[in-house]
Amino acid sequence: MSFKSGIAKVAGKASYWFLHNVLKGGTSFPGKLAMKIDPQVLNSLAKGYETIIVTGTNGKTMTTALIVESLKKKYGDILTNPSGSNMQQGIVTAFLAHKHKRVQRKIAVLEVDEANVKMVTKLLHPSAFVLTNIFRDQMDRYGEIYTTYDKIVNGIKLAPKAKIIANGDASIFSSVDLPNPKIYFGFKLADDLETNDFKAPVNTDGVLCPKCDHILHYHERIYANLGDFFCPNCGYHRPKLTYTVNEIIDQTPNSLKFKMGEKEYAINIGGTYNIYNALAAYSVAREFGLSDEEVAAAFAENKRIFGRQELIKYGNKEIDLILVKNPVGLDEVLHMLNTEKDDYSLVTLLNANHADGIDTSWIWDADYEGLDKKKIKRVLVGGQRWHDMGFRLEVSGFEPGTMLTNPDDDSLIEEITKLPTKKVYILSTYTAMLALRKAMAEKKIIKAGM
Repeated sequence: MSFKSGIAKVAGKASYWFLHNVLKGGTSFPGKLAMKIDPQVLNSLAKGYETIIVTGTNGKTMTTALIVESLKKKYGDILTNPSGSNMQQGIVTAFLAHKHKRVQRKIAVLEVDEANVKMVTKLLHPSAFVLTNIFRDQMDRYGEIYTTYDKIVNGIKLAPKAKIIANGDASIFSSVDLPNPKIYFGFKLADDLETNDFKAPVNTDGVLCPKCDHILHYHERIYANLGDFFCPNCGYHRPKLTYTVNEIIDQTPNSLKFKMGEKEYAINIGGTYNIYNALAAYSVAREFGLSDEEVAAAFAENKRIFGRQELIKYGNKEIDLILVKNPVGLDEVLHMLNTEKDDYSLVTLLNANHADGIDTSWIWDADYEGLDKKKIKRVLVGGQRWHDMGFRLEVSGFEPGTMLTNPDDDSLIEEITKLPTKKVYILSTYTAMLALRKAMAEKKIIKAGM
């Protein structure tokens, strides 16, 4: 370690201690300070670690958490960035914050923003990349899905020996010829689907063949553009899968049961998209030497994490706080709500800051029309762009009389106590979620921090 990186490490650790012990927060500033002193500090901090980079549009935080819980079963202490602060400064902070324990195998599992893969890879030299999916997301930041994938590929090219563990149901992930060893995972819910031949719905993004631009067809489609795809024009098709989900046994908004191979697995969270996240984590765990039994035990213990179907008890209310940030993710959350058996109240919070994406037109691409509105007894609308969200819900069929607009977080929290149902689902963009959690922490409803 150079003198400069040593100073950077001491300064970063001191700022982290002060922020978390005095100010009760701060996930990126310590890393930013350390990088200011030594831009290469991550290189020395990560020395000796086998690093797994988890990236993609949706599912990074949950996949990372499930991988960490699984690998802990075999290897004990795992370094990670649990807050979801996934740009370079947040990753440096994760290393600064980690309390190192004696382990035989030093492993870091890091969620990394798609646009940061290249700069992080330069410094970390990862041993594996986990690719979840790529959907349209914050067009003002990332552009089209092909631009996003190019950013990821440019990072992977810097680590040609690192293993790629990718979602084989996403056609884009097998479209670029890379020298890396590759493992693909996906859904295979039946063995007799080869004769099926159909297209995705007309408004589905990412269904052009990445080889010839013809429209892809499917033997089986799970959601959005994910499934057993093939191109009738050039013959491009889904790669051979190493790890598969073979059956979905049961789904509720708060639980999933499914089979991978002959073994049944359960996680305490809802949504088909989270089965993909579990499958990604399972694939990594198996590649790192875990047994099916060890993975199943880790999944059974999985905890709710910051903003990702985070359960909050408030008086007699059971609040489920869910981050939404793009049409595909929001669509899947809305489908998940339709598996709710009880009546519930819906709270929607929309912001348009840089971290959310300043273009809010994506809310019009999600299927609010498909919600089972009979079960929704009251709607609260908040956030900086409450008027956009309120209008979107009104157009989708919600009666204005059933909706209450309340952009102030303190007032909104008070209104939640008056809702007519025990169950409350809050769908929120990122910065609106941060603001709401801060207001809840000040009222001692939740603990401060993440």
